[in-house]
Amino acid sequence: MKADNEIQAFKISINQSVLDDLYNRLSHTRWARETTPNDWEYGTNSKYLHELTEYWINSYDWRKHEAELNKFAQYKTKIDNTEIHFIHERSTHSDSMPLLLLHGWPDSFYLYHKIIHSLTDSFHVVVPSLPGFGFSDKVAMSGDATAEIMAKLMSRLGYTGFAVAGGDLGANVASAMAVMFPENVKGIHLTLIFNYPTGREDFSKLTEAERRYVSQTQQWMFTQGAYVMMHSTKPQSLAQGLNDSPTGLAAWMLSYIDTDAQNHDVEHAFGSRDEFLTNLMIYWATETIGSAIRTYAENARSTYTQPGGPKSAQKSTVPAYISLFPRGVQVPREWAERTLNVQRFAKMPRGGHFAPLEEPELYTQEIRAAFTKIPSVSN
Repeated sequence: MKADNEIQAFKISINQSVLDDLYNRLSHTRWARETTPNDWEYGTNSKYLHELTEYWINSYDWRKHEAELNKFAQYKTKIDNTEIHFIHERSTHSDSMPLLLLHGWPDSFYLYHKIIHSLTDSFHVVVPSLPGFGFSDKVAMSGDATAEIMAKLMSRLGYTGFAVAGGDLGANVASAMAVMFPENVKGIHLTLIFNYPTGREDFSKLTEAERRYVSQTQQWMFTQGAYVMMHSTKPQSLAQGLNDSPTGLAAWMLSYIDTDAQNHDVEHAFGSRDEFLTNLMIYWATETIGSAIRTYAENARSTYTQPGGPKSAQKSTVPAYISLFPRGVQVPREWAERTLNVQRFAKMPRGGHFAPLEEPELYTQEIRAAFTKIPSVSN
């Protein structure tokens, strides 16, 4: 029996029966009839989804990508009765800054696969699967609860001081960690400000740029944000279908990725077709789509029922470095400064929500610009 503080090496090895069942389901997809199969206006383009499914069945090679993932040093450990999967690649320099990279949805720890090794000349890199995602336990947690787990993970690895970077849900956790553990978190890098408008804002106290941002966010939620409301209110109902149909799961993920894509180029927005499928396979093989989307519900409850709201909405003193990619949410600096100690606020020339996959070199440059000036910490 594994001790609570034990760290064990881990390799990904999906049972062949899971793959056989997947291909059987894909081959017997019951396609919906549509009058506009080539249109993205009402959701995922049916023609594209058919082509992707054919590629998935006939050309995609999970075993190839599984072997690539297993080149990373992977581990599992149990923290507060929750098993956490993570990559831990140590720097070539023992005194390098530890760096915790946090993912969101619909991505996974795989979001960072292109940049991990390039960062190890300057950082000890830790990339976990968040609770409820991938190869971690199927336990959905709020950002605050996840922040505690992540801080304990870094402590277990021997890191008393470290930097944290994330986007999407990872930005929520990173911001919460800055508030909850300011003595350990030496800096945070964000590609998204998770302190979204809640409807409680006093417009008379907002700048013109902030008022525009609040209005634009509300408009986006009503035109593109269906997934947020579904995940936040009825995740269990949605999970039944997504966990049963791989084509349905692909369509649901693609409909969100398309909101970030330029000219509906969903493959480029997520790196490539194989990268999209590998990321999706992590959800499918582990059956974690239900617990992953329920994370939204836990965050919603924290936002609207927890006294004082989530920690990510409170002001932190930890240095914060912001990189906004043009197809991502464009938050005004003054809005960011309401909750963050902003030291750098940079607008990128290209890229979107999944920057580590789409623009790995540019994203890596931003990480270095944020953290290489922070003194390394002895561990």
